[in-house]
Amino acid sequence: MNIYHIQTYQEMNSDAFCRKTGYSFSQPELLRQALTHRSHSHPHNERLEFLGDSVLNCAVAGLIFRNFSSLPEGDLSRFRANLVNQQVLFKLAQTLDLGNQIKLGEGELKSGGRSRPSILADALEAVLGAVYLDGGFAKAEEVVVTLFTPLLHQFDPQNLDKDPKTHLQEYLQSHKLMLPQYSIIITSGEAHQQQFHVECVIPKLNIRTIGEGTSRRSAEQEAAKRAYEQVHPNS
Repeated sequence: MNIYHIQTYQEMNSDAFCRKTGYSFSQPELLRQALTHRSHSHPHNERLEFLGDSVLNCAVAGLIFRNFSSLPEGDLSRFRANLVNQQVLFKLAQTLDLGNQIKLGEGELKSGGRSRPSILADALEAVLGAVYLDGGFAKAEEVVVTLFTPLLHQFDPQNLDKDPKTHLQEYLQSHKLMLPQYSIIITSGEAHQQQFHVECVIPKLNIRTIGEGTSRRSAEQEAAKRAYEQVHPNS
């Protein structure tokens, strides 16, 4: 496929996403926006990504809660973190052929944006946000269940690696301290090579760290890692 090919609303509405999830948009313009990167035009998909991130976390939480009735809260949180991360979302986006549908600016196209994990993972979240606006939470949850149920057997819920954010959260909870606050303080670089700088703040301990990464999530993890090293230096 020519990288400059632009699909119509109707073509996108009947693409692999609709076939594999069983969901068709009644407002195809929402799908178009979800598959429009900020480097291409406005309106782009960043606001839908924000919405889809929350929908995804809630729906996956419900999925593992129903399927693993004996898991305690800490294990449920780790399980969700193993399912909702950039690599998993990237692979799912590939199975839905989102890379060939997303609209990118010329710079992103030339630099391989169609296969960049962060772009495809964000696009999938944006599409879920679009489904939520188009059909409501129940429909968005159905899509999430369709996509993520086959992945459940790939993880051993009793033996899940803890990421830095989870380590930090569990430490603070065990000491009855408020959870950390994360916020983006700056983004830098061109649209196709952005770097996120995220601040992690634990007011009670007077801790303030900054993490940097190519996505919001990776920057948060780096900031959490640095904060955890301060509260637990022997880790």
